[in-house]
Amino acid sequence: MPSETFPIDLSALKTVKLDPKVDTLTDDQRAALQHNIRLCRGAIVFFTALAGAKGLSGHTGGAYDTVPEVTIVRGFIAGGAPIVPVFFDEAGHRVATQYLLSVLEGAMPAEKLLHYREFDSGLPGHPEKLLTPGVHFSSGRLGHMWAFVNGVAMANAGKAVVLLGSDGSQMEGDDAEAARLAVAQQLNVKILVDDNNVTIAGHPQEYMPGYDLTRTLTGHGLNPETVMGEDLDELYVVLARAFREAKPHALIIKRHMAPGIEGAEGSPHAHEVLKTEVAVKYLEQRGHAAAVEMLKSAKGDKSPLTYEGSSGVGKNRDDFGKIVNEILDGMSPADRVARVRVFDNDLEGSCGLHHVRKAHPEVFVRGGIMERGNFSAAAGFGSEKGKQGIFATFSAFLEMCVSEITMARLNFSNVLAHFSHSGVDDMADNTCHYGVNSMFADGGLTPGHGEDETRLYFPVDQHQFAACVKRVFDDPGLRFVFSTRAPVPDILGEDGKPLFQGRAFAPGKDDVVRDAKGGGWVVAFGETVYRALDAVIRLQREGVKVGLVNKATLNVWDEETMKMLAGAPFVLVAEAFNVKTGLGSRFGSALLQRGFKGRYDHVGTHREGVGGLWQQMGYQGLDPEGIAKAIRALL
Repeated sequence: MPSETFPIDLSALKTVKLDPKVDTLTDDQRAALQHNIRLCRGAIVFFTALAGAKGLSGHTGGAYDTVPEVTIVRGFIAGGAPIVPVFFDEAGHRVATQYLLSVLEGAMPAEKLLHYREFDSGLPGHPEKLLTPGVHFSSGRLGHMWAFVNGVAMANAGKAVVLLGSDGSQMEGDDAEAARLAVAQQLNVKILVDDNNVTIAGHPQEYMPGYDLTRTLTGHGLNPETVMGEDLDELYVVLARAFREAKPHALIIKRHMAPGIEGAEGSPHAHEVLKTEVAVKYLEQRGHAAAVEMLKSAKGDKSPLTYEGSSGVGKNRDDFGKIVNEILDGMSPADRVARVRVFDNDLEGSCGLHHVRKAHPEVFVRGGIMERGNFSAAAGFGSEKGKQGIFATFSAFLEMCVSEITMARLNFSNVLAHFSHSGVDDMADNTCHYGVNSMFADGGLTPGHGEDETRLYFPVDQHQFAACVKRVFDDPGLRFVFSTRAPVPDILGEDGKPLFQGRAFAPGKDDVVRDAKGGGWVVAFGETVYRALDAVIRLQREGVKVGLVNKATLNVWDEETMKMLAGAPFVLVAEAFNVKTGLGSRFGSALLQRGFKGRYDHVGTHREGVGGLWQQMGYQGLDPEGIAKAIRALL
């Protein structure tokens, strides 16, 4: 980085005091607002694109969009209007808004923005209360904040509470419940919805006909107003009207995504971080030469780590759709339509389902941002013998679906669910996006007619992943297959060849990756295996007797393996799931039931994150050094 000076002078922001009782802007107020909007949008484009140039990803478009309404409401607050001075946001990926506001309010220096999404910078990919100075709430998963804001309004009688909404967030069922409560209690909440007709997977007006925010919110009892968000005078008028009355108001603020950004405006790609060349062109056109220079000189933040016992790269989360396509290709068109439905939750590119949409649109359902409803729809389709629903989203969202999973189980439905972005690896979006409570899916009771057929699978590499999906595709019941955001290498045998290449997958069977030779064992799964393998190889070289088991089926005990482990001097479970709810929290009890008398411990995700990508595993003590340390403690 050539300098630690933020290259856009945010001290140039002009103080604007506005009164919502006044119907129109003066020329001076309008000019000042326009100046501030240009300044703030330039800053957002710059520091989000800077993170992107460093390989940290991020989100530009949403935060960029909402600058006009944020700027006007800040004017109301500066003018003394009774408003809680927090811009709650139900779209956590728009966190750039919160970080910029933190700087403008003096809570942190502008130079902190140069480290957006970096490890231990305090500026993760979603807002987290008490982690970042000036950030007053935590928000991650879409649709969760309106209900929360209702409570804030109840606690702050006499003041308005602002919620920045989005057309994507409003798809979630939480918002429907929150809207009804806000109306019934006549809460002084102001819902400012950025209706840009863009979500990750496309344009809602195209893939979800009939979805209309004005009619939806009217049905809940609100009287929403619709306004063009880039018409500053019109936007001011409706905002002023909303803040005059102490009752719930919803504004539908229509605009193209990323207005004025050539190469991004109106595109779903603007939801993500801007490409460097797009940001450079935007900044050059607005005279931000120093920002352009810094952006062009940014260097990627790549992991320097290497691992023994593994090699290559497999992208399991993307491969899922390709593997499903192979299976669908083997069916007749009529059979496919009769037997299978594939439900996307606006994350098709992140979970591999875009491959299915392109190859087999006849079975593909663009379900929008409605995880709970879509899981139940998949279960309903798969509630008859010979049919199955396929469902995919991020592992963090499994927690949202637990009730629907229970109902699917009680209906003996057939669902193949792919939950990507498991654990914490490569998760700059941080704690709210950690997929660490996935064992919640295994909460079923034994039915009267037989055994619970729920199965949780976390294959170790691309070879086992493909073999697993193909093997369990036609199995009955609920099958959960997990993958990580980060690629994973192939696990190598002691002969240096991929251990799982060409090997059939056997549900419920564990794999010995390295023999303990009479010593203790590490049990791991998923992305933790190759890290544990590195630790085991290094310790074996030092003379420590320790072996490694890959447990790809998480919720079934392999009795042959358990007998072997029960006679060992020690067992360590290493996982990226939550130490309170993961495999390790139940594994020790299972060992005791089988006569285990050795030493036991389990390590996993146990503290909130601090941003970054590859650093996340080491921060939780799940890198080879951390795992080796836990092994030594059991010797």
